[in-house]
Amino acid sequence: METEHLPGCYRHPDRETGVRCTRCERPICPDCMVDASVGFQCPECVRTGSGTGHSPAANQPRTVVGGTVAGDPHLVTKVLVGINVAFFVAVHAVGGAGFGNPVLRELGLIGGYYWNTDLQGVVDGQWYRLLTSMFLHEEIWHIGFNMLSLWWLGGPLEQALGRARYLTLYVLSGLAGSALVYLLEPPFSLTIGASGAIFGLFGATAVLMRRLRYDMRPVIALLAINLIMTFGWGGISWQAHIGGLVAGAVMGAGMVYAPRERRALVQWGTCGLVLAGVLVAVLLRTSALT
Repeated sequence: METEHLPGCYRHPDRETGVRCTRCERPICPDCMVDASVGFQCPECVRTGSGTGHSPAANQPRTVVGGTVAGDPHLVTKVLVGINVAFFVAVHAVGGAGFGNPVLRELGLIGGYYWNTDLQGVVDGQWYRLLTSMFLHEEIWHIGFNMLSLWWLGGPLEQALGRARYLTLYVLSGLAGSALVYLLEPPFSLTIGASGAIFGLFGATAVLMRRLRYDMRPVIALLAINLIMTFGWGGISWQAHIGGLVAGAVMGAGMVYAPRERRALVQWGTCGLVLAGVLVAVLLRTSALT
């Protein structure tokens, strides 16, 4: 007659046990048992979060729109400020203004112009200018105003949206502003600055405050002042401001009003629609100029 032995604990093979983890079903001894709502679980299932029935990522704290809560909620904003400042230093290191500055000439938003008989600009396939122009500033007051706005608006918005959504919002708002400039401005005009992205933050902040039922009077007043400056002062690209504002408001609405069960689909789908609008505007303008 054979004697049947119980299996050994998966962590302590010399210890027989009749208890198994309710999640992975591995045998566990009394020293490895962790009380659960039903039965016992092994240390690995508890540590990885699988004991909850969800993936470990599902147990991470989330922002109001479903983003992951980061240790430094202002990291992306700091990086964006740093990039803008680095480009500003590069612009002034080589000197010159407008087309005479090689940094502005090579990276600024220009629809199309001839330099030494060579056609340059977005119309010639240099689409990167739509992005790089967002980080260029020529005057100290210009970058100062934009960076203060970026810090005041960007930090809280990054904390609310999470890094990935916030960065997507910033970049696509800036691209939307650049696309509207390219669509409506004369092709030989030079446009630079982060204002399109900043106005995108304005739009998203207004939507978020509306969703959370905060007092919107401060942000509305600040936005109104900026719009008055946009249309009241010369030399300011209203196209970049309006394009960024509309794109930021649209993406902000998609992010904060997305239903929980389809949150990712609605949020990233809205961003995809904005990107599609940017591509259509660029293609239409390029077709008209060629």
